[in-house]
This record gives sequence, structure tokens and C-alpha cells, in this order.
Amino acid sequence: MCGIVGYIGKKEAVPILIDGIKRLEYRGYDSAGIAVLADNDLILQKKAGRISELEKEISNLKIHSTIGIAHTRWATHGEPSDSNAHPHLDCSGEIAVVHNGIIENNNTLREFLKRKGHKFRTPTDTEVIAHLVEEYYKGDLLQATRFALAEVEGTYGIAVIHKRKREIVIARMGSPLVVGQGKDEYFVASDVAALIHYTREVVYLEDGELASITDEGYMVTNLNEDEIIPKIEEVTWTLDEIEKGGYPHYMLKEIFEQPTTLENAIRGRLNFTEGIARLDGLDMNLEALQDAERIILTACGTAWHAGLVGEYMIEKTAGIACEVEYASEFRYRSPILDERSVVFAITQSGETADTLAAVKEAKRKGALTLGICNVVGSSIARKTDGGIYIHAGPEIGVASTKAFTSQVIVLSMVALLLGRIRHLSYEEGREIVEAISELPSRVGKVLKQNKKIMNIARKFYKSNNFLFLGRSYNYPVALEGALKLKEISYIHAEGYPAAEMKHGPIALIDEKMPVVFIATKSMVYDKIISNIQEVKCRKGIVLAVISEGDEEIKNLVDYAVEVPLTIDMLSPILTTIPLQLLAYHIAVMRGLDVDKPRNLAKSVTVE
Repeated sequence: MCGIVGYIGKKEAVPILIDGIKRLEYRGYDSAGIAVLADNDLILQKKAGRISELEKEISNLKIHSTIGIAHTRWATHGEPSDSNAHPHLDCSGEIAVVHNGIIENNNTLREFLKRKGHKFRTPTDTEVIAHLVEEYYKGDLLQATRFALAEVEGTYGIAVIHKRKREIVIARMGSPLVVGQGKDEYFVASDVAALIHYTREVVYLEDGELASITDEGYMVTNLNEDEIIPKIEEVTWTLDEIEKGGYPHYMLKEIFEQPTTLENAIRGRLNFTEGIARLDGLDMNLEALQDAERIILTACGTAWHAGLVGEYMIEKTAGIACEVEYASEFRYRSPILDERSVVFAITQSGETADTLAAVKEAKRKGALTLGICNVVGSSIARKTDGGIYIHAGPEIGVASTKAFTSQVIVLSMVALLLGRIRHLSYEEGREIVEAISELPSRVGKVLKQNKKIMNIARKFYKSNNFLFLGRSYNYPVALEGALKLKEISYIHAEGYPAAEMKHGPIALIDEKMPVVFIATKSMVYDKIISNIQEVKCRKGIVLAVISEGDEEIKNLVDYAVEVPLTIDMLSPILTTIPLQLLAYHIAVMRGLDVDKPRNLAKSVTVE
């Protein structure tokens, strides 16, 4: 979502700030801005649209500064515009604030400040923070910020500077912030991707913490003025990992990284001798997992689809009741949880606001909470009782691809572990271990069909509607395929269980309606053939993802993409990749910005 970058040191701040927010472009934004201290003045520049537009404005000013803050905005309060872009100023124009999150009581605070004589320039909730800091400022920027935040309800990651102080004050509540430590210089960012070009030593702020950063160093405190001893962590991602590597888009690069990312997720976690998964992040909770009466998987968007696959896996393999919950609804429906419940929170970023709220609610009710996430040191990683990293590396494309398949393969290992510590036989465990270990090479075979899938996309890129159908383990793949197409091509697409087609969606089918079937060899194979025939006799155009060598379905449909055979529970990892490529090529052919689809953000840190 919104991105924050800050710098204080001896180098020119503007190039560092611009470079930093460019590295956060993948999070989604509609405007950008910077505020720097130069020649005893606070210089502010902000612009709706792409960062390149802001760069044009700044290039004419020849600013020399060694301290400043920058921001990319994703609109919540007030439309995207130059004036609503961050940073925002107080009445005097001496205090500048950038902010991620939502101030829920901003209307109440706005009225309070108006009565105090404050004049507002925008309808944004962020401007309220600038005026609150001004209201409490008596020469101590850290204290003024602390007092201001005591009045605030909601979520925030903020950075504040003052015209007369060489200091950046930052604070976090529900929206990530990290401090980077260089040589005689310090950085601030909402995502380490903005920092790794400059430093690998970082400190992650926790909720309720503030930091004062000066040329001499930084001090971390909390809202109660207690000083915190920061834990310095090392970022292991490399700069090469977040560059395109010769691909035209991050999304395509990340699709083609999946043999490697799956290998990374598996590495060191399969015990062939015992037919079991070894998941160190769950070891301390094995007794609780063995005694669990109920598993809940909670997530949003693509991660929810991964969870849906996980539900099928866990119930089949471990024989334990499992439910998948939208994190955005979880805490609002009074979920029935106790100490025999286990809640897995699935999230790529580890910062998804709804998923964090679900974890908080689960912990409040006494459940064991475990995370499945990608980002080391993220909020989910720190707030849960244990968990598993998927090791997919940085995912820059807004539409998740490699994170999805890595989440699914990690869930398959969770299901295997649960099954083996409960009732699954050694032979059954060995079969699953063997199948998991073969997946990276089999994904590589699917990717070799990229050109064929691109040619199929040429037949469909002008379509206005799509229907995706699957059964059993591949019903979630139908949902995910439809979501990918919607996200990046803006084509209306729906995913359904194939048997549900005749309960409504069949009315849509005609010669203009492409229908995508996920139809691999499985226990529901004969039934999926019947569903395909129902579409064909109504003149629907059928594209099917099928098992290698399946001549029966190939002869029945208009277009077919073959994937290697695997056991049923792992088929979603193979069948989802042709749908990722189909969505990608259709979006490119429609002339769209694949990596930055409109209205979407990579990390959704607000409700």
C-alpha cells in the first residue's frame, strides 16, 4: 500500500528518497511527494500520478539537502491529487508528516483542532496528525509526536520532520516501519526493499514504538516513554533478487522463478526415511498440534485460495476438521475458539491488517496461532506463536504468483506433518514426500509451454467475460485463475466449483463465453468430463488444463494445456501456472501495466 522512505546523513537526500520510493512502486500508489530541509527551509514537492512526474518537478529546483522524507500514496481519504498527496504540513508550514494507515477518529480530531484555530488544506486524515503535532510542539519533536499519537485511534506508520530540527521522528501502530543503519547515515522505510541498496542492518519497530533519528544515531521508545533496546537484524535478500533479470515484467520473472522458489520452500524440510515433513517453526508446538480438535486457516485474497487448498489437504491427510476463514470477517463474527484450536495465518507480506487482526482475536480467545509468511521479521512472524517461512524471496508484482505456489507447498508439508503425527502410515507419508520433491522439476515442464499459452491468449484477449471451473483440489485453482485475470487484465471473470455451473452460471454460456476447466486426472475425472460436455453442447469455447497424455479431454475441448501427473493434493501447484501465464499474456496484449494494476496494492495494511 502506501510507502514511506526517510534519510539523514551526509549524502544528497533527494536521489536516495526518490530511489527508495521507486523501489516501493510495486506496493501500488496514486501520488508521491518529498519534504527536505535545505538552507534553513522546508522544501515540499508532491505530485499525483507516477513518480516520474514528481522527478520532473524536482529536477528544476536543484535541491541540496541531506535530510528528508518521502511517500507514495494509495488514496483512502480524499481523491488522488497534488494537494492530497503526502507529505502534509501543519498551519505554520514548519512540520511535515508522511503516513501509512487510517486515522479512524480523524473527524473528531479535525473538529477539535478547528476549534483551536487550526486551518486545514485537505480532507485527508494524515493532515490531522501534522496539526496535532503542531498543537503539542514545544521544542521537542519526539515528545510532541508522542502526545499527538496518544489522541489517535487507528493504524499508522509515520515519519515527521521539523523545519528547525535535524531529526526524523517515526512511529508505528499496525503499519510496518524499519530503520536502516549505515555508516554515518540512517534510513527509514516501510519496506526493506527500499533500503537494501544502502544497508543490510535494520531494526523493525513494533506497535506502539517511536524512534528519534539524528546524525548521532537513533533512540527507540514507546508511548509510555520507556526506552527500548533495539534488536538489529540482517536483511538476507540481495538487490539482484528484486530486479527484473531481463524479463519485461516482474510478474513474468516471478512466474518463471517458481521451480526455484518451490525448491527453497522444500529444502531441508522433507525426511525421506520417515516419510514426514520437518518444520522447525512448528516443533515446539507439536504436542498442541497433535491434540488439536480444529484447524482454522485465515487469510485474504490469493492467500485465502491457498488456504482453501490447504483445507482439502489437511482434512484428507490428517483427518482433522479444518476451516478457511476470510481474515477480514474473522474477528467480526465471534469465532468459537479455545485452547484446542489452532489458527494458521497465511500472508505473503506478513503485514496484512485484516490477517493481523485475526491473529490478535485468536490469541485473545486462547487459540494457538501459527504463521505462514514470506517476509522475515514481519509483524505476523513476530506476533504468532510459531510458524513457517515460505522462502519465496521478494515478490514485487502486485498479483501474487510464486508466493501462492510456495504457500500451497508449505501447506502440503503441514498436512503431511499433521497426518504423520496422528494416523497417516509410513508408506502414505513416503508417497507424499516423493511427490513433493518432484514438484520443482515438474513445474519447469509446465513453464516450457509458455509460448503455447501465449498463442492461446491471442484468441481470448478481447473477451469481456471468463468462467473458470474446477472440482475438488482444483476448485480453489479456478478461483485463483479468475482472480489473476481480474487483477491484471480487468476482464470480468468468475470461478466456480464445476458442479455448481448448472445452478446459475450455465445461463451465461454461449459462443462468446470462454470457459476454463481445470480437468486433470483425479477421482472426479468422469464428472468433470460431463461438465465439459454441458458447456460444449451450449456452444461454449473451452480451454482445459489437463494431465499429460489425456487424449479424451484433448479431443473434446477447443484448446488444451498439459501438465505432468502428480498426486491429487499437489495438482493445484501445477494447474495454477498455466492460468498465471494466461492472465499475464492477456493483460500484456491489452496494453496494461501488469506489475501495477489499477486500484490494487501489494501489501494491504488498512481494513
